[in-house]
Amino acid sequence: MSDTMTGRATSPVSAYGGREGSVSSSSGLLKLSLRMGGWHDMDKEEAAVGLLDTIDWQGNVFKSGAWTAGRGGDYAVVEPATGAELGRMGRATPEDVTEAAASAAAAQKEWAALPHTARAAVLRKAGDLWQQHADEISGWNVREVGTVPGMAGFALHVAAEECYEAASLPSRAIGELLPSEQPRLSLARRIPAGVVAVISPFNVPIILGIRSVAPALALGNAVILKPDPRTAVTGGTLMARVFEEAGLPPGVLQMLPGGPDVGEALIADPHVRVISFTGSTAVGRRIGELAGKHLKRAHLELGGNSALLVLDDADVDAAVNLAAWGSFFHQGQICMTTGRHLVSERLYDDFVERLAAKAGHLPVGDPATGQVALGPVIDAGQRDKIHALVSASVEQGAKLAAGGSYDNLFYRPTVLADVPLTAPAFAEEVFGPVAPVTRVSSVEEAVELAADGEYGLSLGIVTRDVMRGLAAAEQIPTGIVHINDQTVNDEANAPFGGVRASGTGSRFGGAAANIEAFTETRWITMRGEPPQYPF
Repeated sequence: MSDTMTGRATSPVSAYGGREGSVSSSSGLLKLSLRMGGWHDMDKEEAAVGLLDTIDWQGNVFKSGAWTAGRGGDYAVVEPATGAELGRMGRATPEDVTEAAASAAAAQKEWAALPHTARAAVLRKAGDLWQQHADEISGWNVREVGTVPGMAGFALHVAAEECYEAASLPSRAIGELLPSEQPRLSLARRIPAGVVAVISPFNVPIILGIRSVAPALALGNAVILKPDPRTAVTGGTLMARVFEEAGLPPGVLQMLPGGPDVGEALIADPHVRVISFTGSTAVGRRIGELAGKHLKRAHLELGGNSALLVLDDADVDAAVNLAAWGSFFHQGQICMTTGRHLVSERLYDDFVERLAAKAGHLPVGDPATGQVALGPVIDAGQRDKIHALVSASVEQGAKLAAGGSYDNLFYRPTVLADVPLTAPAFAEEVFGPVAPVTRVSSVEEAVELAADGEYGLSLGIVTRDVMRGLAAAEQIPTGIVHINDQTVNDEANAPFGGVRASGTGSRFGGAAANIEAFTETRWITMRGEPPQYPF
């Protein structure tokens, strides 16, 4: 992505996994092309009838196979860039959860009993539908979430890939034969957990929902999806419509936007056996505690304050390019966002100067109407939190090298230099477009600072000596490491998750993680004749 974001912008896909491609925007609608498979240019005729054109979704939730009013009434879907109302969304209550969980449990049994080929076919069709309706979904993503078109395109790419990857799960031999000291066949078999609750956040609602929904469905579970109410069309309604059109039987996927009471009801309901949550560490702790009380498994992907180490042999221009993307992409509203830049003192002044210059030239504005690098943050509460952390850090001695200001919900990309280690912008997750830069005198000091703190999600190290970078990474506890790349990366077939306060490890991505997350292990033995016991 260029500094000015004019003309044809480079796709984020290459930064997320090495796949080459390009993104262009026309009237807020997106077309994505990739040279390495998966995507192709879509004729508008392929999706002439939109996903939302044939149903009455306004003011409704998706419960027991029907679009119906939530018991909590409805609320406005608001565009953060303009404050305009985009539609009305239904609001669920705990009573809705009770009804949905019971019908999901009944539907799950029939879904799991289908031939593996039938389940795989639904997942493949869902992957195709993400592509066929790219313009419609991208338009909602840009306007409801505030993301730039490139990020919207990447989310659609990941959604399709998650479905295609999940389509391979039903046909896997999930289990193993076990030796036994008795004359019998002994085996361990993976079976569906039952009903899975997926609680997804506002920031990247498509990716952070589909990465649990798709594999859970593929493995024979029913799913109740609770999207964040602020982005429930992109992260809920459209996802439910994709699977409805793909032929998923009624009741197997349900969608209930709502507040904390709905989340608590999902965790407590006896039909729900697994909770997959993505969100803040503070909320994740409460969910984990409540899940433990009800003896439920909770897969928690939580916050981060990921470090980018720029070692003394790094190329400064390359490091600055990585740093800007890692901190400013999607307004810094990504759990993997680079939150701490630990830069060798030999390169420090040059790095800060060039990063500040780049931040100063990045355009910020409405991504639905212009070519911008950053759109709005999600709401005033998030903006005020970002600004409070920046202001407090400056008061503690950090130097404001760029940014630090906002217009409505548009926060300027911000660079803080000479940041004290106790400053909140260094010690806490900002979840905004802020790059705190700290000087380090050695690799050992960089490692020590990166390993300090409660989080352990992602890590980037920039160096000409990749083995030196890997040796440094071995000393820093994180779930993800990228040598010579920034901290924000994601691929459907790769394990994803953090350690320490960033979550309960890799519970997403790849067959092993998904099978572990969404199935139970059953021991089965078979004998030709019943044994004789002594009494």
